[in-house]
Amino acid sequence: MLLIHSPPPPKFRSDPPGTGAQMKPSAPGRPWGLARVLLLLLAALHAAAAQKNGINIYSLSVDSKVSSRFAHTVVTSRVVNRASVMQEATFQVELPKRAFITNFSMVIGGVTYPGNIKEKAAAQEQYSAAVARGESAGLVKASGRKTEQFQVSVSVAPAAKVTFELVYEELLKRYLGAYELLLKVQPQQLVKHLQMDIHIFEPQGISFLETESTFMTNELADALTVSQNKTKAHIQFKPTLSQQMSPGQQDTVLDGNFIVRYDVHRTVSGGSIQIESGYFVHHFAPEGLPTIPKNVIFVIDKSGSMRGRKIEQTQEALIKILDDLSPHDQFNLVSFSGEAAQWKPLLVPASAENVNQARSYAASIQTQGGTNINDAMLLAVQLLDSANQKELLPEGSVSLIILLTDGDPTVGETNPARIQKNVKEAIDGQYSLFCLGFGFDVSLAFLEKLALDNGGLTRRIYEDSDSTLQLQDFYQEVANPLLTAVTFEYPSNAVEEVSRDNFRLLFKGSEIVVAGKLRDQSPDVLSAKVRGQLHMQNITFQTESSVAEQENEFQNPKYIFHSFMERLWAYLTIQQLLEQMISASDAEKQALETRALSLSLHYSFVTPLTSMVVTKPEGKEWSEVAEKPVETKNKHKNFYLGGPLSRFRTAGDRRSRITAGPSRKTPSDLGRAGPQGPLSPPHPYPLMAGKSLLPDMLLESAKTASPPGQLPASLRPGPLLVLVSQPALPTLGTTAAVPAAIQAPAVILMLPRQSVDRLCVDIRHSQGPMNLLSDPDQGVEVTAQYETEKARFSWIEVTFKNPQLQVRAIPEHVVVTRNRRNFAYKWKETLFSVIPGVKLTMDKAGLLLFSSPDRVTIGLLPWDGPGEGLRLLLRDTHRFSSRVGGTLGQFYQDVLWEPPAAADDSKRLLRVQGLEYSATRLLKLDYQEGSPGTEISCWSVEL
Repeated sequence: MLLIHSPPPPKFRSDPPGTGAQMKPSAPGRPWGLARVLLLLLAALHAAAAQKNGINIYSLSVDSKVSSRFAHTVVTSRVVNRASVMQEATFQVELPKRAFITNFSMVIGGVTYPGNIKEKAAAQEQYSAAVARGESAGLVKASGRKTEQFQVSVSVAPAAKVTFELVYEELLKRYLGAYELLLKVQPQQLVKHLQMDIHIFEPQGISFLETESTFMTNELADALTVSQNKTKAHIQFKPTLSQQMSPGQQDTVLDGNFIVRYDVHRTVSGGSIQIESGYFVHHFAPEGLPTIPKNVIFVIDKSGSMRGRKIEQTQEALIKILDDLSPHDQFNLVSFSGEAAQWKPLLVPASAENVNQARSYAASIQTQGGTNINDAMLLAVQLLDSANQKELLPEGSVSLIILLTDGDPTVGETNPARIQKNVKEAIDGQYSLFCLGFGFDVSLAFLEKLALDNGGLTRRIYEDSDSTLQLQDFYQEVANPLLTAVTFEYPSNAVEEVSRDNFRLLFKGSEIVVAGKLRDQSPDVLSAKVRGQLHMQNITFQTESSVAEQENEFQNPKYIFHSFMERLWAYLTIQQLLEQMISASDAEKQALETRALSLSLHYSFVTPLTSMVVTKPEGKEWSEVAEKPVETKNKHKNFYLGGPLSRFRTAGDRRSRITAGPSRKTPSDLGRAGPQGPLSPPHPYPLMAGKSLLPDMLLESAKTASPPGQLPASLRPGPLLVLVSQPALPTLGTTAAVPAAIQAPAVILMLPRQSVDRLCVDIRHSQGPMNLLSDPDQGVEVTAQYETEKARFSWIEVTFKNPQLQVRAIPEHVVVTRNRRNFAYKWKETLFSVIPGVKLTMDKAGLLLFSSPDRVTIGLLPWDGPGEGLRLLLRDTHRFSSRVGGTLGQFYQDVLWEPPAAADDSKRLLRVQGLEYSATRLLKLDYQEGSPGTEISCWSVEL
């Protein structure tokens, strides 16, 4: 959260051939730029030494209070300059995109420098002055899929102390059955006093609560405490200095996400009304309602820009989505490039036969041509209109159009405004449109208006290895409509200034929130009616809430902050006004903007209509401006174009954070497009901070040695900066590599209470998915697909019954599915997740373990030693029940080992469940502790 700028390292002259001092060609087989890399290493060490003696964070606290889903988070950092010269400290916090900053201050030498929130136009003077100084004037910028980054720098005199404090607020949104609070933990150095407290108060009662971290280790887990009763929870993380420290190093391991997920108890009712300080909030998400049948048209972009991985991931997701259709649903497919084409002339039922045909069609889609969004959308509407006219749409069903595109329109009607007008007129309020923008070549603003005009929403699909899962998760959001035409009614003499109170659809796993103000003379009991339409009938829910009782509920200051419900109402109202502005007419837009601006200023929210001016000690002319980022086309391209790389961030930063040139790019900008306009020439020899990068760079240079006199590819100048992460170089005394002839078996089984303590299993014959093991008493099942030609598992799947959890591992990543929601994790990225009933952990070696006190521990590992591929580990196998079975599970039944053969004691027989196997003692690699493995002698069988 706090980054440190120190004096820049000394500069070294290094002239390429032909531009100054002449250099002799390198010796054969040695990279020409090796000497330069060694100079960079010296520079890095110089910078590291300077930083360790400079700015020091002596206290860092994060306090988050969540009341009725409204989160109020305060981040406080206290620093001191221990250097003998002036130093620059940079306070940096990543916060959720949906959050509004509401306060920031710096206390320097006893003087407070606050952030003042103004209308954007009023802050333009300071903004222009910052630009004129060559600074990136915006203090807030997008930094990831879910976060924005707030950053401010200040000069600190020797021995001086500074306190930074940032406050932001957000209403947690229910997504696929859970609320999620995301906090970033990135202190960048060891902190003497570091503490994170999360207090949750939910009067409805907390039904489940789980935590997840991308930096937590088993050692750090001792610093995490979670306490919970019926309505309250307290999560505290308070690590000591030794717990924060990386093994064998002096830097911190704390760098990543800390996530809390929870849900509340609910019934088939009118929801929960909560009241505090004259304001109310109404949460509505009834349980137990049947799903309404749907008619869905999938509109798929197959233009040339979708070629390659994009269309492959789209096809994978579409095939999975088709499998998830209910037999009561109807569907059709429209694919388009320069022209649009339908799969079938009419919508068809989601029968097994039709779904299989659609899968084949989806798999055969070929990319070519331009992008004709207008014709594709009108064809989709025409298909629904035709079915409606022929009375082929079931009564009470819901009709949806789902558009996936990766670019702006280029063929046919290309004017975005006219396309929006054409589609809105064609749909005419009858159907809901949902838009998915794949990558950053499509204007999200265009898709947002297209969807909001027609009762839907828009999602960005990020180009990554998990794009398929992003598509599937979006479909799960809209897969189960529960109610249509939902309206909320309150007595007119009781409430005023109510937020939006009518909604087109309610989906399973989501929630509708309405807030408002109580009138001065309101009744003692607030009542409400919620009307909606089920599949074949209208329904009315009624609920009421005692004002006095509710007011008493929110009297515990430890779990709430003052007037939180009034701020919740303001936050929700502003968000809805901003959304309404997108699809409003010009006349309506001005009134909406005026009200949203007034609320933003009154409640001190940094929204797209306001700015926060931060005045520095240097004077008013050095003010900086914080504004809410607005996502625009091409904002996050997956490449980096930048100016000269300079200045190190902090010595212990494992992510090698780099500041780029005068634009002050932060590490989160790496991998995204730089500013428009002329680019500064890149520095020919970029300086890279961090202890691990330079050895990795040396290793990469050695592996890709260039011809004499030519700079290695890893150091050549150019617009594309690639940071290559390689395994650490071996140290002196490391055991020699195991001979390549010795392979790791497919599976190693630990066999307790048997005459043979372990068994190596190789799979030679496999057709289709295998049931490796299942134990109904343990509530676990493991299945897999084994490729005999490549001698490896293509996937392994672990399914738990309680809690309901599915884990699917493939060589690229692992996917955890819970409550219809997918979470993708790359191998060797640390993970620590505590779900009621099971703990998931992954270390830097990639070992993923599922454990609980009374269960067998199951592990998955991406083995990269000889015989590479996925591997399965089983620990605590004495906990298997007598009912365990499966290809591997059978060996945990009564196994009879015959004595070794007299003629050859390396062979023996074993019998289990009426089957006989020949076992041979062989040298194998034990993969269970990770690469490079340990040579063992193991009784081995082939299946």
